[in-house]
Amino acid sequence: MSAVDQPIVTTTALTKAYGPVIALDSVDVTIPRSSIGLLGANGAGKSTLIKLLLGLIAPTSGQATMLGMDIRTDVIRIRERVGYMPESDCLPMDVTAADFVGHMAEMSGLPGRAARQRANDVLYQVGVDEERYRLIRGFSTGMKQRVKLAQAIVHDPELVFLDEPTNGMDPQGRDDMLSLINRIHRQLGITVLVSSHLLEDIERVCEYVVMVDRGKLVVDGRITDLMQGGGDVIVRVDGDPQALANRLAARNLSTRVSGLEVIVAAPDGGASDALYDAIRDTVVEMDVPLRLLRGRERSLEDVYIQTVGGLAAAEELVVANGE
Repeated sequence: MSAVDQPIVTTTALTKAYGPVIALDSVDVTIPRSSIGLLGANGAGKSTLIKLLLGLIAPTSGQATMLGMDIRTDVIRIRERVGYMPESDCLPMDVTAADFVGHMAEMSGLPGRAARQRANDVLYQVGVDEERYRLIRGFSTGMKQRVKLAQAIVHDPELVFLDEPTNGMDPQGRDDMLSLINRIHRQLGITVLVSSHLLEDIERVCEYVVMVDRGKLVVDGRITDLMQGGGDVIVRVDGDPQALANRLAARNLSTRVSGLEVIVAAPDGGASDALYDAIRDTVVEMDVPLRLLRGRERSLEDVYIQTVGGLAAAEELVVANGE
């Protein structure tokens, strides 16, 4: 298998326990090289998985490889080829962005002059150019996030972990950060793994998603594949939409009214011909003109609700425009 075809991460029964608390519970997953979203509510086990893969904490049991290397025995080699943008605010306040990122480049093995040049180049790429000689203490939350991103990619890694990269940012800052992440993956060729509880962030920048809940793997796969099938059916007729919803409900179909439209929930197997036939027959029985009948592709939120198990779990995630 070539390096390109090789999975970026493979885990087998990977488990982390803190006494009686199971933070990660026997996770088996194979993740391809892509733009990857690690999705789950706060406390679901996302950060634990990242720290295990980086060798920052040791697994209680199980195995994992990253870039073809064992996370237990090849920690140093892994860190040479991987970048990490932590969620926590861990920047030194009384140094400049240029000095900090340059220092991180030297820590990665670059000689002093090359490290400073590389730091300047990367800070420019992430939008910290004229401000790079200011003390980090005076930076906004968005600027600090950009500096954290710069230090994560200054050594030109093959893979970069971004733990809640838009945390604390305003809408414009979030938009800019997501654009940066897209550019890093698509133009610089760096595989990105974005850990987030923001559905919109994952949908925007990721092609592959790994969903975790309460330490367990819920589902993984390409987002386009997961979103196929299973979507609702939208119906609009001339007349009272509530009357149509009531008649459909009498056929044991789950419905809700949204404006002039009736949304008919598809069963787990997706919108079948039988479902469309039942809707058509109901409209004919009511003798009303049918104006619209179409399927709606399910969203990542729909996938999460269906796999994790209900709206209560989904409420822990932030959708649409964030918090």
